[in-house]
Amino acid sequence: MALEKSVSRLVCLAKTISTSVSKIEEALSAEGISSPSFNEDSLFKLPPTITIDRDAVLDATAELHDLLLEPLSLINTHGGHNNSICLQAIAEFNIADMVPPNGRTTFSEIAKQTSMSEDMTARILRHAMTMRIFHEPVPGFVAHTAASKALYQSANNVWLSVITKEMWPAATKMVEALVKWPNSQEANQTGYSLSKGSEETIYAITAKDADTAARWARGMAVMAQRPQLQLSHVINNYDWKSLGEAQVVDVGGAHGHVAIALAREFSNLSLVVQDMEKVIEKCTTPDDLRSRMSFMAHDFFTPEPIRGAEVYFFRLVFHNWSDKYCDMIIRGLVPALKPGARVIIQDMVMPEPGKIALWKEKELRATDLTVASVFNSKERTVADFKALFEEVDFSFVLGSVIQPEGSALGMLEFVWEGPKKHDTN
Repeated sequence: MALEKSVSRLVCLAKTISTSVSKIEEALSAEGISSPSFNEDSLFKLPPTITIDRDAVLDATAELHDLLLEPLSLINTHGGHNNSICLQAIAEFNIADMVPPNGRTTFSEIAKQTSMSEDMTARILRHAMTMRIFHEPVPGFVAHTAASKALYQSANNVWLSVITKEMWPAATKMVEALVKWPNSQEANQTGYSLSKGSEETIYAITAKDADTAARWARGMAVMAQRPQLQLSHVINNYDWKSLGEAQVVDVGGAHGHVAIALAREFSNLSLVVQDMEKVIEKCTTPDDLRSRMSFMAHDFFTPEPIRGAEVYFFRLVFHNWSDKYCDMIIRGLVPALKPGARVIIQDMVMPEPGKIALWKEKELRATDLTVASVFNSKERTVADFKALFEEVDFSFVLGSVIQPEGSALGMLEFVWEGPKKHDTN
């Protein structure tokens, strides 16, 4: 009997794509949602019910693409350094603002508003067009796609500026920093420091440069508005009501946006927002929350001044610091804790390799290298967080790990059980 011919990986991937795309189209049709488009006026809206099929399509199409490239072309394609050239030019010259919505302009007209020649303008934008940013409807003319339209008269352009003028130069200097400062955990020994010709931290650099500080602040504000970072994830996915009458200390809470949202949603909580004095002096408690919310200047590398609170909450704090400094933060907490106190970390939680869709894992690992190049810090797995807390005190017990659907951040709840009694036998 003839042996069955094995199905090639290419065919398997094509079948996965076909099957999952059919399911996505059915789901979109059922909900009256238009199929995704690069058209400048298209709205990107995908229902959560298609998450599994979306993951399957994105991973399969990426693998199929990569399989059909020879090795050096594959490496070059994923290098992507030239992508940042055109993105930086688009941000620097605000090119998206030069293209009228639902209209078009010429390479020549764009060039006149920049320091670039018409030839260079066309070369840069035609590279961007290979990434679906702008398109050339007829030779010599430029029009918007959905991606470029997102930058039109928008703070998104500042976000792009942060990526290309702050993060990209830091990335190009990261290996140099690793050579210069082997095994360093110091925040002033980074690719970012070298890119600025400095041996200071990003915090010290931005404190002296108002323009850079404003760029970072506005760029991060844009990021905070993305659906995966919405405050609804922290409000809806932890059982705050079960705490009863509870004091929550929002450590490193900046201007209190999380605390305000929690206070308005849960009347059982009283909240104190802590941050550096220069941050707190600009903060104001909303009139309707004055009885349950306040601000306090505090350096979280020093002992925690509020003792006996039910919860100490850290949102996007630990991923800005190396293990050495996270250890200091935790040690500063311990003297203030009472048995049963909770330390809740809301941060990116790195997956174990191969445990989530590859396109999602790739984004997380890219973020991990970004924080390494800028802060000399890292994104951590559950095991990493557990090791951090246990290194300080075995009285910390990991109570729960929550990864809300659609959220970029997970939540880890550590419970401090009180001083451990050591067996003397």
